[in-house]
Order: sequence, then C-alpha cells, then structure tokens
Amino acid sequence: MTLFKQINSLLLGLFLVIMLSLVFFQFTETKSFMKDQMGSDLANVSTSLSLMLKPHLETGDTVMVETLVNVIFEGGFYKRVELTWLADNKKQVWENDVTIEGVPQWFINLDLFETQYTETTINSGWLQLATLRIDSNPGIGYQELWRIMSDTLIVLSILFLISLVVLQIRLKRILKPLHEVAVHAKDIAERKFHPDMALPSTTELSEVVGAINSMSSQLKLVFNALDNEVDTLKKDKLCDPVSQLPNRLYLTGQLNSWLDTPDFGGLLLANFEWIEDIHNRFGFQVRDETIRLLAKNLQATLPQLNETVIARISNTEFAFLILQADKEQITVYLQALIRVINQEILNAGCEANSRFSIGVVERQDPVNRVEFLSQADNALQHAINNNKVSHWFHLDMQQDMSREQWRALLTTAMKDKEFIFQWQPIHHTLTGGVMHREIYCRLKINNKIERAGVFMPYIARLGLGSELDENLLECIALDKLLMRQKEPIAINLSRESLVSLEFHQWLKHYLARSTNPGQLHFELPEAGITANISVCRELCDVITQGGAQFGIDNCGRQMGSLSYLQQLKPYYIKLDLSLSCYDSQEQEHNQQNFELCRALVNIARGLNIKVILTGIENNDHLVAIKSLRADGYQGYISSPVDVR
Repeated sequence: MTLFKQINSLLLGLFLVIMLSLVFFQFTETKSFMKDQMGSDLANVSTSLSLMLKPHLETGDTVMVETLVNVIFEGGFYKRVELTWLADNKKQVWENDVTIEGVPQWFINLDLFETQYTETTINSGWLQLATLRIDSNPGIGYQELWRIMSDTLIVLSILFLISLVVLQIRLKRILKPLHEVAVHAKDIAERKFHPDMALPSTTELSEVVGAINSMSSQLKLVFNALDNEVDTLKKDKLCDPVSQLPNRLYLTGQLNSWLDTPDFGGLLLANFEWIEDIHNRFGFQVRDETIRLLAKNLQATLPQLNETVIARISNTEFAFLILQADKEQITVYLQALIRVINQEILNAGCEANSRFSIGVVERQDPVNRVEFLSQADNALQHAINNNKVSHWFHLDMQQDMSREQWRALLTTAMKDKEFIFQWQPIHHTLTGGVMHREIYCRLKINNKIERAGVFMPYIARLGLGSELDENLLECIALDKLLMRQKEPIAINLSRESLVSLEFHQWLKHYLARSTNPGQLHFELPEAGITANISVCRELCDVITQGGAQFGIDNCGRQMGSLSYLQQLKPYYIKLDLSLSCYDSQEQEHNQQNFELCRALVNIARGLNIKVILTGIENNDHLVAIKSLRADGYQGYISSPVDVR
C-alpha cells in the first residue's frame, strides 16, 4: 500500500470514529431527553386534568368530564386515558391507535421507548372521587428521535464528503514531493539525471528532497567520470595527438575485428610527402596546423559510407578503412580523396597531383590483418616507385558468379530454408555455466554448403539482410531450436533490419505468435545503432515488448560516446574483438585494452547491463581477464558446434 493510501485511510478512519462517536452521543442524549420530556409532560397533564375534572366529578357532570378529557386526548400525544368513578366503579376509556408517520418500521422495532403512564386519585377533601390513568404515546418520541438523527447524519455525511475531498487534495499536494522523489530515484537508477527538485515547505520532506538532490549530483559526477575515463583512454591511447584522428593502434584493432567477421570493403594507404615539405619550409608548428586542417576537411568532405575509419598511422601516412563498400564505392571514395588532397596541397602553395601516393586494396577473403596490410603497402610502394597518384592491388582471383546470379541463388536458398546451424556457448565468468548460445548459419547453395564468410558480403551488397533475418528466424521456429536446450539463443540482426520498418512490424508479429519469446536474444551491431539511434530505439521497444531481450554487438568499436547505452538499456553488451586483451604490463597494447575494458565494464555495471568479453583464446587468457569482473565470455576457448 502506498504512503498516500496509508495516511489517507488513517485520517479517514479517525474521522469516521469521531463521527460515529458524535452520532452515538447525539442518539443517547436525544433518546434520554425525549424520554424525560414525555415523562414530564405526562405528569403535568395529569395534574392539570385532575384539577379541571374535580368540580365536575363532585357534581357528577359526565358530559363536562368527557368534554375536558376529549380536549386533551384529541391532541394525539397520549395513547390511552382511563377514568374510574369510585362512587360506582364506572370506567370511561379513551384510546388512540399508535400510528407513527415518517419513521421506518425497523427503527420502531428497536423498542427504544417504553410506554409511560401516570395514575392519579382525584380527591375532594377526604372523599375520593375517581382515579385517572394516562398512558403516553411513544410515537412522538420515535418521530423526534428519527428527525434529529436523520438531520445529524445528513450534516455529518456532507461534512465527511467535504473533508474527504479536501483531504485528498491536500494530501496529494503535501505528498507530491515524495512522488517526485520516487520518480527521480527511478530515473537515477536508470542513469537519467534531471535538474535538482525544488525544496518543499515541509521540513521533513525538504530534508528528503535535499538528500536526493545531493545523491543525484554525486552519482552524476561518478557516471560522468566513468564516461570521461573512457573518452580519455580512447583519446590518450587510440588517438593521434596532432590530427585527433585514430592512430595505428586503433586501426590495428579495427582490422582484427573486421577481418574476423564476414564483410567486404577496402583499405587505402596514403603517403603525403608534401606534409614533410611544409615541415622543412615552415617548421613543425605550421606542419601540425596543416595536418589538423587536413584531418578536419577529410572528415567533413569525404563520402559518408556505412562505416569509415580515417587514421593517421605515422608522420606522413594516413589510412582509410572503408567497410561494406564494393569496388565502385571505393573508386568514388578514392576520387573524392584525391580532390580533397589536391585542394589542401594548393592551399599550402604546393603543386597539385604531386608529392602524394595512395595504395588501394579491396578485401578478398580469406585474408588476415598482416596479409591485408601487406597488400595495401605493396600497392602504395608501387604508386610511389612509379610516381603515380594511386595504384590498386589486384589478386589473380576470378569471380565465379555475377551479382545477379548470387541474388537468385541466395533468394532461392533462403526461401527454401537451406540453413545449416551452428551455435557457440557464452559462458558465465564465475561459474562457467552457459548464459546463452549464439547462432551461426551456413547456406546450402547449388548443393554446396557455403560458410557465412562467402555469402554474407553478397547479402550486404545486395540488400538482402532483412530477408535473411526473416527466413532465419522462421527456420529456427520450424526446427524448434528453442526447445532443444534450456538456454536462450542469440541471433545477430543485419544493419538493414535495424532501419527497416517493415522488418520491425514483421518481428512484432513473429514474437506475438512465438510460444517462448523469452528464449530469444537479438544482437544489434554498434555501428548500426550509432548511425540510426531513433529507429533502433523503436526496434528495441518491439523486442522488449514482445518478451525477448537484446544486446549490443561490437560495443566499444566506435570512437564516439557510449550515451546510446543509457538511451537503449540493452540486456547485455559484447565488447568488440578489437578490445581483446591480456593483463600484461609488458605488452602496451594489451594493457591499454585492459584499462579500456575495465572502464567499459564499470559503465555497464552502473547501468545494470551485463558485459560479455569476446576473443577469449584459452584458459590463460580467461584467467587474465577475470579481474575485470565481466558477466560472461566467448571465444575460441569454446568453438561453435553443429546443432543436432
């Protein structure tokens, strides 16, 4: 029961007790008064009538006797009058029927008033003339008592209703600060901070509100400090201090994470020798200012593709990692890059299309980071040695099928539900038990089982992500995978599904007809969320309202703020593979990642979000990261297995 209801019921109970006490007091006093009043009136009438009858009794005038009695009796205040002549024992009786108008029968049945009577002997000297008995009419008492109690109850009921309304209004006004405190406290628990609440006039409530305001301010400082710690770590360890672009360390982590997942795109390595010319001619200050302007213009004017990383990896070398881009898009990006560079060269007073070279390589799986960087460096060196602006690295790989052929094959395979599933367990860090299992899929295409690394780039290129997700979820339902084990299943959603309103509606109906939606976890890529936060919030609402949960995949990959965690409140986050680390002081890269992971875990814990570490290779690695106190882990330590 709420405090408002408790106080309200207490005050109303006390008021009701007081009212009942007043009614009882009024009832007993009125009843006693009416009883005494009827008795007094009966005695007075008996005395008066006796005196009036005496002379007529002496003369034996029966007519006058009857007349005098009738005058008094016809008023209706008396039930019975009996006159006995003692001379001959003759009796005269007058009776009224007891009729009580305006009083309910149940009230009369209470027998509150007994019939009162008085008996008087009328004397003339020593001679006794007659006896007179008068019985009172109790109806008068009932009528007066009912009238008085009815009026009393009506007045008290009106007062009760008025008091009830006034009490409700007043209590709401008095307790309004407590309601605001409750809302404020809930928002604080969800890491939503508002301006300080106004202090109420009530002393006790003022102290409570003041304490909440103080606590909110302190917690806000703590959470802001955690956010600032992450930003500081990223800037100190992963940013170039001059250009404020990501550095080689950040690029290395991004390449490791990107090349570990099925995707497509390219890498551009650029060597800007003209920057060194600026240094030789004008000094390092002008050179640094030129680099800052160049970095600003590169970020502002280059094509904004799905996800692009621009990094400064040495004094004159820059890297441009373009994700989810085909050869045509990479070519457009390259041309835009050359235009921006030439504009900066002209602004610096140098000759256009000179003193810079760009090496371009398109991702062709299978490839690892070392091989990929080597290919890009070979292309760059070829451009430098041949005095060319740019050069593409080409592998002698013949493409088997065209894009449209891939579209037809993929569409057919998905509609026919030619999925072959594997899943990988995510373990609890402390107990080693299974938190949930992440689903991976392969497709049977042309009677050949293709792994995700082969067909997923074409899924992304052809815009079939939503169709893949829908068919995959339907296949999971048909195969009854949710019933094969007790742990939930995690499904990775494509970036297309994140922004597709049609998929949102489809997923809403899918969850509505699912018998156990609580067994489903959906993983959303961080890059897709940060680029489309409002649409993703709608998708998250669909998932949670449907009874499922969602997590954030690749968390920490982006250089931007983690404020989206506060807005979306995911069930868990999976730290990006680029943050995989050992607690090793000897390896600077591992130690920096370790510190960054610790800060991210602290932020998530402050929001009551579970944290899963990825890329755990073996038991030594697991022991090294246990001090981070993450909730779960995933990696090569427990490889995916076929779903049977």
